[in-house]
Amino acid sequence: MAGERGLTIAIDGPVGAGKSTAARLLAARLGYRHIDTGAMYRALALKALREGVAWEDGPRLQGLLQQMEIAFVPGPAGQRLVVGGEDWTEAVRQPEVDRGASLVSVHPAVREVMVARQRALGAGGGIVMDGRDIGTVVFQAADVKFYLDASAEERVRRRSADALTQGMPRPPEAVRAEVLSRDRRDMERTAGPLRAAPDAIHLDTTAMTPEAVAEVMLGVVRRRGHTR
Repeated sequence: MAGERGLTIAIDGPVGAGKSTAARLLAARLGYRHIDTGAMYRALALKALREGVAWEDGPRLQGLLQQMEIAFVPGPAGQRLVVGGEDWTEAVRQPEVDRGASLVSVHPAVREVMVARQRALGAGGGIVMDGRDIGTVVFQAADVKFYLDASAEERVRRRSADALTQGMPRPPEAVRAEVLSRDRRDMERTAGPLRAAPDAIHLDTTAMTPEAVAEVMLGVVRRRGHTR
């Protein structure tokens, strides 16, 4: 048990499963910090795009990442992603940057640096961290592990809705192709492939709201020793 320091909660799953939203809600209910590791990879993809570094160039990406300052800072409307002193919260949500995050994440050299940073961010407990290898690589001894999933149709619908909300509507067939391609890259990469940890609690979020998902997870966490 994590005791008074607070629990370490790991949430993994594929794109569109609702990890980040549910993780943010759960962290707020617990008074914990929320770390969206996907945002860290998106930040690297955006930085590479701006610096002219190819997403396929692992060694240069690692060097670029080592020079980057990435932080999560509380804000009036929730957590903000700050890179080198600049707020990149909205900038990293562009579809092209999201695609780049999937491409830069396949490089073992990049993941090595990212994992070290994520472990440092989560040191001391009292965190909810979501991603694709949190329970299997980053925090193998996490106090509670969840694996969220949803049907491909629902995940495509969610991604299409997100794009529309951002003012960048996209054809459903294009979103579907992207989601399935992302699944393949995430599951087939050699470093930290997407898979459920053996001790993870599986949640099918297809017919669940983020609030409902967070409530289910909150119940599990309370049974594991957090009573707030």
